[in-house]
Amino acid sequence: MSHPIRLIVADDHELLRLGFQTMLRKEKDILFIDEAQDGQELVQKAVLHRPDVIITDINMPRMDGIEATRQLQDILPNTPVIALTMFDEDSLIVEMLEAGAKGYIVKNTGKDEIISAIHTVISGEPYYCIKTTARLAGLIAGSKFNPLRKKARPEFTEREKEIILYLCQENSNKEIGEKLELSQRTIETHRERIFEKMDVRNLAGLVVYAIRNGLYKI
Repeated sequence: MSHPIRLIVADDHELLRLGFQTMLRKEKDILFIDEAQDGQELVQKAVLHRPDVIITDINMPRMDGIEATRQLQDILPNTPVIALTMFDEDSLIVEMLEAGAKGYIVKNTGKDEIISAIHTVISGEPYYCIKTTARLAGLIAGSKFNPLRKKARPEFTEREKEIILYLCQENSNKEIGEKLELSQRTIETHRERIFEKMDVRNLAGLVVYAIRNGLYKI
């Protein structure tokens, strides 16, 4: 993208909106252009400004993030929406994804992950928060949510399938290496190759992919 990524943030808490603005102020490739305090205002401002990305809370007065996302999919179908959530909102996160959101982050997410999420959805890929639980991954995998880009399912070697299973069980590279009697560096290489085949950015994306494609059962 030749120009800075233009962003609108919607949340009914003024301090959170201010926090985003302050956090991203020095980012040369992301421009905070406006804010909204509820879903209705978000839709109005999105139509006015035509942002590149929208980050929105789920629970808001007048119109929640789910309904706002549904409307935005009709009005601005090419503008990705990222859901801003709490830890205990698993079912609402799934509803947001089914409404058209392309990813989600939790409210205490750090700056680096927020930036990563923005760049990921801009590139046409879904973004799964790194703090995704196994339960949420299972809910997403069983939902109607489909990533933007559909690709043919890649083939995984038996060794890769073993490593996928251990990764889904939250084993570290070192622990997997000890179980398989392989070096940590070898496991890291396999892990990178698996991420590339799945076209995912983090472990949460791997778990969702594995559950959805029958590589892991919870």
